[in-house]
Amino acid sequence: MTELYARLRATDPETWRAYVEHAFVRALGDGSLPRANFLHYLRQDYIFLIHFIRACALGVHKTDRIAEIRQLAGTVHALSEFEMQLHIQTCARAGLSEADLATTPEEPENLSYTRYVLDLGHRGDLLDMLVAQAPCVLGYGEIGRRLAAETGGPPAGHPYAEWISTYASEEFRQVGAAHEALMEAVCRRRIGPEPWTSPRWAELAASFVTASRLEVGFWDMGLRGG
Repeated sequence: MTELYARLRATDPETWRAYVEHAFVRALGDGSLPRANFLHYLRQDYIFLIHFIRACALGVHKTDRIAEIRQLAGTVHALSEFEMQLHIQTCARAGLSEADLATTPEEPENLSYTRYVLDLGHRGDLLDMLVAQAPCVLGYGEIGRRLAAETGGPPAGHPYAEWISTYASEEFRQVGAAHEALMEAVCRRRIGPEPWTSPRWAELAASFVTASRLEVGFWDMGLRGG
């Protein structure tokens, strides 16, 4: 964990814990989450990922460095071709096509979160966008690895084994590591090696906390169901 990410994460520890230890997450881990709630969450998360990928593509417009362009393009590919397959395949087994997923009406929590990230991407720079995206990319990896450890794999027959395995996987760990490294590199270039001493730090930390709170709201939506 880079010092940048550690300091962002430590800005509001209570909000971070509320996100990564949410009742929805605990129910995923122990298998008690009702299937209808899980499918409702997956449908919303499919729409979320579309807008999240749009934000990553917007990041390409925010840089003229080919290494960063390639990395952002790699993230777009990983999210659209790896992570989204979990949603498509799981919902297909429940009789929902990808066309059904694409026409899912967005819940208010989904609208709030995705438009917040896109708005930051449009009015800010690449660093603003990467910081706002970090709770999702890095938090899901943390949750997946913890649930995998707590469930012992998870074992065959666990109702949410595929979800846990996806976010605990080496492929998703690499997505998170790439995001964290890019965020660190862009921050060093734009602000310096100790951004927490910069006047801009308060704004960056606030956007990280806001995105984490919006993640809590997304889990709340999942518990509420459709």
